[in-house]
Amino acid sequence: MDKLRMDNNPVYSLLLEFDNIFPDVIPEKLPKDLGIRHEIDLMAGTKYCVTLQWPLPQDQVEVIDSFFAKRQTSGYVCESISPHSSTIFCVKKVTSGWRIVHTFDKLNDATIPAQTPIPRKDMVLDKMSGSTIFSANDLTDGFHQILVCNLDIPLTAVSTPSECYGNG
Repeated sequence: MDKLRMDNNPVYSLLLEFDNIFPDVIPEKLPKDLGIRHEIDLMAGTKYCVTLQWPLPQDQVEVIDSFFAKRQTSGYVCESISPHSSTIFCVKKVTSGWRIVHTFDKLNDATIPAQTPIPRKDMVLDKMSGSTIFSANDLTDGFHQILVCNLDIPLTAVSTPSECYGNG
């Protein structure tokens, strides 16, 4: 938020007004279970979605290990023995630090698209073709804030150079 304030970004006043919706840090615990959980519907015949973890530079390994150690302490993730596994890597943020990236390509390719009135990401991206002004709305630390149906938790497994984790 400080970066937005220093850049005189017009969005900054909205973030202040709705600061309870856009926290600087994610809550220490998973959200309260209200009986609504994300479900992942796989296409018929899908067996396993596996991508093997490739070697990463030591600085990325340290960032990833630290990220998951904090999330495991908070209950966002737990160790996993799932046969499903997606890889992880880091990219440098423009502002400083690293952004954790999960490669769920195989899982996404095997997932039946949600049938909701809310436009899907692929539909929004198609409509943006040729645009010159963009905005971004992202969950802090990605999907770790979203409760997933217990049967689908194994699908969310992520392999790191050190361990395999799934949603908590």
